[in-house]
Amino acid sequence: MIPNEPIDPRTFVIEDRLAGVSRIVGVAGSKGGVGRSVVSSTLALALADQGKRVGLFDLDFTSPSDHVVLGVERGFPEEAFGIDPHFVHGIHMVSVAFFSGDAAVPLRGDAATSALLELLAIIRWSDLDVLVLDMPPGLGDTNLDVIQLLPRLEFLLVGNGSRVVIDSVRRALHLFTDLGVPMIGLLENMHRGNERAVESLADAAGVPFLGSVPYDDHLEDALGNVDLLRDTAVYSVVKGVLPS
Repeated sequence: MIPNEPIDPRTFVIEDRLAGVSRIVGVAGSKGGVGRSVVSSTLALALADQGKRVGLFDLDFTSPSDHVVLGVERGFPEEAFGIDPHFVHGIHMVSVAFFSGDAAVPLRGDAATSALLELLAIIRWSDLDVLVLDMPPGLGDTNLDVIQLLPRLEFLLVGNGSRVVIDSVRRALHLFTDLGVPMIGLLENMHRGNERAVESLADAAGVPFLGSVPYDDHLEDALGNVDLLRDTAVYSVVKGVLPS
């Protein structure tokens, strides 16, 4: 911390807001396009189906999409002494899309940090077994801010067999290790053929390999319909990635 730097009072509120949350899981993808939001949303749905008390917080300020995956209609959340998450499909859910509608939210730097602080301080999460955070793509300011603000955070990292993605995931694993962030493991998405690059990377990094989600031609048709989503390969795999 910079000497004499003023402390934002909102930081003192955040832990109180999350006091009833037993576990905080950040679903991260070191690059965009690996299916992080589909994994996050489907994981929350699967946990709710198992009887867990689940929250889902879409932290992708620029391109939120969890509401699209789950077929949730946007609408401004209720406010009283804070913001109450929507309750849909058994999930307590918050997304910046509930506030911004179709408008883009081009935040960066201090503005993104301030928006994150504001949301973490004002959202009234109920008692939850798991709060799933759909992290923004990459390893930018918001990801680093979340790591600093939520010391109980655990990461589930999503990758695929692309050489570009593998290189990016390797860098992310090094960063998370250097920062001492607990790793639930590495999940492979869109697996094709006999690829083992993601599993080999997990083994080399000493993190658990959580399995492979096969490439699913029918996934696109299931987006927005939770009944169809439950029949997808991603649902069948992610429902088992968090031990009870």
